[in-house]
Amino acid sequence: MPWTTLDGNPCYVVGDGAGYVSRMADDVEDVQLGMADELLGHADAILAAHRATGAELRYLARRLVESLSNVRRIAESRGARLEKGGALVLQHTPAAMEHPAPNDQDAG
Repeated sequence: MPWTTLDGNPCYVVGDGAGYVSRMADDVEDVQLGMADELLGHADAILAAHRATGAELRYLARRLVESLSNVRRIAESRGARLEKGGALVLQHTPAAMEHPAPNDQDAG
């Protein structure tokens, strides 16, 4: 599931994956993946502009950490489902895979 307990431990759905809670978790995961994709595009634009302040970069880094944590939790959850014979269908192609990585010239 795309959320954690109050102690930070992952939540799991018990069942065959076809119930209401499973569908709700899938919907939340889809939203989180979409938001991660949008954040990657935003980060790319901010970094390409070379005008961000330190505070803006720290804020961006914090949001990227949150997003990456969500994406990792989704990947682990889907990986656990695959180990149990469930089907994995990727609905989003991350922006990072659609755009080439910046070259060394962009690092300045």
